[in-house]
Amino acid sequence: MEKNTFERIYEIVCKIPYGKVATYGQIAELAGNKRLSRVVGYALHVNPDPKRIPCHRVVNRLGEVSQAFAFGGGNRQVELLQGEGVAFRGGRVIMETYQWEKRLF
Repeated sequence: MEKNTFERIYEIVCKIPYGKVATYGQIAELAGNKRLSRVVGYALHVNPDPKRIPCHRVVNRLGEVSQAFAFGGGNRQVELLQGEGVAFRGGRVIMETYQWEKRLF
């Protein structure tokens, strides 16, 4: 049986390594449609299993955390990422160092 969009999103997010981040657009593209960034955000907001699906590892294209982070606000997302060794500069993840390099090819 084919997976639905949310299932594909969750599967991809589970593959983001500890100490790395991915962007909403990157997850959307890996899930099959690079225009579904907002759908990725919504899927992560309704994450059914936050202990298994590390939605805190997804940031916007600029490396900014979500102020609407579903599990405690942006500050909690920053804490979780910093706990994994992810560094910030000017309030943003240093993307050139911490962005997951997973590609479609």
